[in-house]
Amino acid sequence: MGLRQVDSTQRNWDAFSGWLPVLAVTVGTVVLGFLGDGARELLAFDRQAIAGGALWRLVSAHFVHLGFSHLLLNLAGLGLVWYLVGTTLGGRDWLAVWLVAIAAVSAGLWFFEPQLAWYVGLSGVLHGLLAAGIAADIGNARWDTWILAIALAGKIAWEQLVGPLPGSEGASGGTVIVDAHLYGAIGGLLAFAITTIRVQTKASI
Repeated sequence: MGLRQVDSTQRNWDAFSGWLPVLAVTVGTVVLGFLGDGARELLAFDRQAIAGGALWRLVSAHFVHLGFSHLLLNLAGLGLVWYLVGTTLGGRDWLAVWLVAIAAVSAGLWFFEPQLAWYVGLSGVLHGLLAAGIAADIGNARWDTWILAIALAGKIAWEQLVGPLPGSEGASGGTVIVDAHLYGAIGGLLAFAITTIRVQTKASI
């Protein structure tokens, strides 16, 4: 009985700890949301401010939002992404995905969207997390993973060819920068490739 209790406790802790990144991001973004316009203006991707040396905005922009409707939409997306693919990678690998996805979105917006002066939100990074999680699980030939892959590819293709999904701008309360979703997905796939190479390199030593 004692051993089974320990095993149950360990499983419960493992299940909870797997959601710690989501909890941390949720708490952080909600706090920033309550700080209001001041935090948003200080932390947003602002091209002029970044050019003047405010490089932290390349990271912080992904954790502030247009308003609470935008924030809640992104947090719901984060919870859904984590529920769908959160167990496909380990903690260190997910950290790499977060960092590379953030870098990919910010670099994409900076270098390829020179007309874009301002950006906030987590949606680009969410596309990176989902893309990496799908890539990590696609080799298992699960039909639901393939459906996710097709849905993600179809969404990005629609956004590139047509524009934002119907209703998405109304739900978020502002313009949807669809290219951020593309850059995030590319970053997620790149991060997965990097983690795969690292694992294979370790295995071959």
